[in-house]
Amino acid sequence: MDLSVNEAGLAAGEKVFADEPPEYKVILLNDDYTTKEFVTEVLVRIFRKTPEEAVTLMEKVHTSGSAVVGIYVYDIAATRTSATIQAARKNGFPLQCAMERV
Repeated sequence: MDLSVNEAGLAAGEKVFADEPPEYKVILLNDDYTTKEFVTEVLVRIFRKTPEEAVTLMEKVHTSGSAVVGIYVYDIAATRTSATIQAARKNGFPLQCAMERV
């Protein structure tokens, strides 16, 4: 039986799997001022949802108070959260977006 070990300390044929990076939920929060049209546009442009998906999610945010709009690795979640808040402020809306580790 050949149990030779390579330079990395692994037996022949043994594989190393890196841990998956943690994921984060991006959550949109409802408010009384941001228009449904703007929320739908954000979902299409920033979160790359189809118009149909965007309308469904927008309605969920509106009726439930919040909705998870995507699950991403940290960098993507942070970028989309920031882009959403910046777009909202630029357009005069108080829309809030949050991240939560899965």
